[in-house]
Amino acid sequence: MVPLFRIRPVIDDSCRFGGSWESLHAPNGRGWAQFHMVTRGSCLVERPGLSSQRLDAGDILLLPHGDSHLVRSRENGLAGRISTEIRNGVRERTTVEAPADTELLCGRFLFEMADDNPLIAALPDEIVVRTAGKPHLERFRNLLVDIRWELDAGQVGAEIVAGDLARALFVMMLRDHLADIDSGYPTVSLLRDRATARVVLAILNDLARAWTLEEMAAVAISSRATLVRIFRRRAGIAPMTFLSDLRMAIARQRLAGTSDPIAKIASDVGYASESALSKAIMRRYGMRPGALRMAEPGRDNDRDQRLRAG
Repeated sequence: MVPLFRIRPVIDDSCRFGGSWESLHAPNGRGWAQFHMVTRGSCLVERPGLSSQRLDAGDILLLPHGDSHLVRSRENGLAGRISTEIRNGVRERTTVEAPADTELLCGRFLFEMADDNPLIAALPDEIVVRTAGKPHLERFRNLLVDIRWELDAGQVGAEIVAGDLARALFVMMLRDHLADIDSGYPTVSLLRDRATARVVLAILNDLARAWTLEEMAAVAISSRATLVRIFRRRAGIAPMTFLSDLRMAIARQRLAGTSDPIAKIASDVGYASESALSKAIMRRYGMRPGALRMAEPGRDNDRDQRLRAG
């Protein structure tokens, strides 16, 4: 998994918001992840088809697939106007009418080996690190403080230093998450067994294939009964259920994180037609595939004061 850690960070926004506010984030395309670090206050992150996520001071949210999403204040109401200034290569965003009570650092990571590493597609929809009240995560808080200080000080090279610190923070987050046996992430558990790891990697490399249990067992070099037993012990599900869940998860990630045509996504993840994918998405998420795309890539966010604010 070493190639997975070859990433390039970009610090986009330093935000100080107050009152009622919202910020819509467009997807960046395949290979891009998005992150939000809350250094003060709290906010909500919303994505179509998934439950909202509350973030408080000290929390770090990573969206490995760069989903389109909305970041907003916890209070509902008419979103206030946001002013934008460029400082040291980073956009500084501030609410105009209300004093700031929430501060965020927002940016992106580019997986430089995205096309060559199928494991990236199997990363979870989100990774959240909550540092408040957890002494063993002091290193995360220190990195957050250092990133914030570099951007606030505005010294020469601050963007580069902040970016390198963000890269280190990301690798530490992902490393700890993938090493957590109780993370609830079945793919990691399956990768810990040689037989099931062969099956997972084969599926990820050819997701469009009409896989059968017999073919999976042949890849694992085991009997069908043995493979089913190992899958249930490692992930709590049968191989064919894992395949179905993986296809659905990657389809959702592609819909929310790219502008790829729905028909192409359906073909790539193993659905016979766009209609078949649409029906499956409706059953799982209660909405049509197009509704999973909150924002379109290529939108000029600098011309819309409400977009990409945090």
